[in-house]
Amino acid sequence: MAEHRPRIALVVTGGIAAYKACYVARRLREEGARVRVAMTQAAQAFIGPATFEALTGEPVLTTLFGRGGAIDHVALARWADLAIVAPATAHFLAKMALGLADDAASTTLLAYEGRVLVAPAMNDGMWRHPATQANVQTLEARGVVRVGPEVGPL
Repeated sequence: MAEHRPRIALVVTGGIAAYKACYVARRLREEGARVRVAMTQAAQAFIGPATFEALTGEPVLTTLFGRGGAIDHVALARWADLAIVAPATAHFLAKMALGLADDAASTTLLAYEGRVLVAPAMNDGMWRHPATQANVQTLEARGVVRVGPEVGPL
């Protein structure tokens, strides 16, 4: 019987830290995980889907109505053992807290029923803002696990 390789949905959002998600994808693969990426439109302004396709060997989900069909986000949500949002921008954390689903990344997460890990990355003033802190508290109360953020240069 074949060994189960962890299946990770990596959600990449649109902050300058998006380039670090390439390292995350590569390291997860090195550790034996299968990784599929869903990207926001803003993330694509910082890094292209082809980079993640090369790093993961899997197609990248960038639109709700893309090349695979209108339910690719549901298929990705059902496939994954774990969902990681890295970087998690203030905007995307707010969408998650409110349950908004208007793109491939957010609809995948709303359809996903497993464990979610977020890695917030934003300007320190945005991080300290009461709205962001309230959104993070809401997500943590729902069981979302947070790592970071760390303060320092990108």
